[in-house]
Amino acid sequence: MGKFEIKTDKAGKFRFNLKAANGQVILSSQGYESMANCEKGIASVKNNSKEDARFARKESKKGEPYFDLMATNGQVIGTSEMYSGVSAMENGIESVKKNAPDAPIEVLS
Repeated sequence: MGKFEIKTDKAGKFRFNLKAANGQVILSSQGYESMANCEKGIASVKNNSKEDARFARKESKKGEPYFDLMATNGQVIGTSEMYSGVSAMENGIESVKKNAPDAPIEVLS
């Protein structure tokens, strides 16, 4: 089973990563000013990851596929890593859909 990990970055902001069961990061957040807002971001991922339409499939300037998970208001909740190909990106999306809804939250120091 996957899990969310919350860390504090060098700027003192809270960020989360959604990790698959194998420990690979499949979605990363922006920086949040408070733990409460970071937790709201995780709740939004759990809710929005159930709908395929919330995944914006994109391509980097280098031509690498990746995706953003969008909230209902159009705001980016999380961004994936860069993938080697479209099928790998689609596997990443499926992994978020599978892992996010029931993933526990672990706060790291």
